Amino acid sequence: MILQTNISFTKETYNPITYDSKVCLLGSCFSEHIGGKLGYYKFNTFQNPLGILFHPKAIENLILRAINQDEFTEKDIFFLNERWHCFEAHSDLSHADATTFLSNLNTAIQKKHTFLQEATHIIITLGTAWTYRHIETDTTVANCHKVPQKKFLKELLSVDEISGSIENCIALLKNSNPKITILFTVSPVRHLKDGFVENQQSKAYLLAGIHHVVDARNQTHYFPSYELMMDELRDYRFYAEDMIHPNAIAIQYIWEKFQLAWISHESEKTLEEIATIQKGLAHKPFNPNSEAHQAFLAKLHAKIEKLQQQFPAIKF
Repeated sequence: MILQTNISFTKETYNPITYDSKVCLLGSCFSEHIGGKLGYYKFNTFQNPLGILFHPKAIENLILRAINQDEFTEKDIFFLNERWHCFEAHSDLSHADATTFLSNLNTAIQKKHTFLQEATHIIITLGTAWTYRHIETDTTVANCHKVPQKKFLKELLSVDEISGSIENCIALLKNSNPKITILFTVSPVRHLKDGFVENQQSKAYLLAGIHHVVDARNQTHYFPSYELMMDELRDYRFYAEDMIHPNAIAIQYIWEKFQLAWISHESEKTLEEIATIQKGLAHKPFNPNSEAHQAFLAKLHAKIEKLQQQFPAIKF
């Protein structure tokens, strides 16, 4: 008896991810999960320098600023609730000192610029098509930072606007780094604060906008994170306690599908070796001073040294 419909995957042959790849990740909190998995297995990654970004316009603005090395200035930040904030950055970056805050923002932009010049892949995860326009400046913000809602207009990006923003991202990235492979995905996180119907409408617009643009012949691709959650894992037991975010089981499931589709065959053995080492490093012995544990550590460090001879950049 078959109790599940499955999405079929084949290994991408265009430019799969290897241990020589440099992978940039941008977007919603689900990009953090994929980035966390890639980081755990010691792939070379760089993610969300300005924190989590949810909608296409915010991601487009970041890419534009990074490629042009457009630094933040005093006019880009504001003080609220004893901290300095920036409408283009997540509140995790907010700071009590303006000078430090600006320095951190501009360091992140410079690092992003440098990484994009060398990146082999960029994974962009879109979370929502709903945006907030700051009335005073007439700009669409990435984060409202608890500024009173009356200061904003809530707007839903149209499919054409989403497609246009995605096309701008692709053009910016390709002009800066013609060989880069661009992978889009839609976050399975449910934005229920917008409303049940509004969340589905938003996801539908994102999907339509992406599929108007992606073309494997142009090194632009789509990975079905959203569809995996909605169609293969269609049960609340795969959600966290908030019933909004995928839980650890769902994240692992989607990661395994991503690995199947996008991690190169030649990297799978290395990935398995790293998994063994990571489990060994996480092991908590009953007696740390025992001969058996010391022999275990010696064997583990020998594995690490052997791996680092092949991949010197890998650190544990």
